[in-house]
Amino acid sequence: MDPRINEEQLMMKNNIRKMMLEKVAPIAAEIDENSNFPWSVKDLFSENDIFSLVVPPEYDGLDGKLLTLCICIEEISRVCASSSMVLGNQSLGASPIYLWGNKQQKERYLPRVATGEILPCFALTEPNAGSDVSAIQTRAVLEGDNYVINGNKCFITHAEVGDPFTVFAKVNVDGKDKLTAFIVDRGTPGLSFGKNEVKMGLRGSPTGTIILENVNVPKENILGKVGDGFRIALDSLDKGRIMTGAMSIGIAQGALDCAVEYAKARVQFGKPIAELQGIQFMLADMETSIQAARNLMLTAAYKYDNKETDMVKFSAMSKLFATDMVMNVTTDAVQILGGYGYCREYPVERMMRDAKIFAIFEGTNQVQRIVIARELIKN
Repeated sequence: MDPRINEEQLMMKNNIRKMMLEKVAPIAAEIDENSNFPWSVKDLFSENDIFSLVVPPEYDGLDGKLLTLCICIEEISRVCASSSMVLGNQSLGASPIYLWGNKQQKERYLPRVATGEILPCFALTEPNAGSDVSAIQTRAVLEGDNYVINGNKCFITHAEVGDPFTVFAKVNVDGKDKLTAFIVDRGTPGLSFGKNEVKMGLRGSPTGTIILENVNVPKENILGKVGDGFRIALDSLDKGRIMTGAMSIGIAQGALDCAVEYAKARVQFGKPIAELQGIQFMLADMETSIQAARNLMLTAAYKYDNKETDMVKFSAMSKLFATDMVMNVTTDAVQILGGYGYCREYPVERMMRDAKIFAIFEGTNQVQRIVIARELIKN
């Protein structure tokens, strides 16, 4: 056992592994095929207090540790990546409130996050503002005691079921635009939703558009203060990137599990292909890269929980390495299964499709390299 993982965390990891194999593995292909939010998984997580992983004990959560959350997310994505997004997005969506909310905001939302009563969402990206956050065009104008928000957000995970939304908008103060984060409740007049994207992977995790037309939000719904939005976004993404690494490792482990079992059973040239050196070398490389990525992820999560000074660098490195790794591993898994790997009879085809997005969202891997280099130079 890794010395950073205690007995309680290991027991939780094993329990989630068992639950996923029994309850979710039989429907994972169906979740992908239907391309709908998996309500049955959400209910399963609520019934088993899985959402409590994302909230600290003082707000009815578990231990509030990112390390615990990542260990469990890995086991979920090992079976179904779309299901891991149910828990992962619960954490990302709640992170701005968890990290920057005042006492009243935390008391209002976090206990309901812990039960899964609400599914918070992180609304940062816009059609012209992906990696370049400064290009955000959504604006909030103060009118009396309310801010009136207008703009569009795109690629928002679970937009169609989300509540509340942390919306990032620019506020003009003395001629200067200051990025600010607002809590916007579902059902607020003027808040509506556009199309869901038709995606290559993570098809059971809907990604949609949010439209804000004269949305009135009270000043009390500002997170932090006016101008804190950029810092709030970065703090939330530093945490989210480590979770992205954990999801990637889980997918890769699931693909390797499948490839090993297939290689042991598939007979060619009179013997199982697992005895062929070419296949053995592929499996060895897959296992080595997964173990390396897992160790880096656990280190990053440990550093995050302990607020070590280099946690930002390790967050970016974990995301970068794990998400490049999972694409390589799932591609090799498809290769080992040959024609069967390209068909939906086996899960590696779905895993390869799911894997690609992880190098894109939560900050592209090109952005991660910039973050890592800046941290090196700064320090």
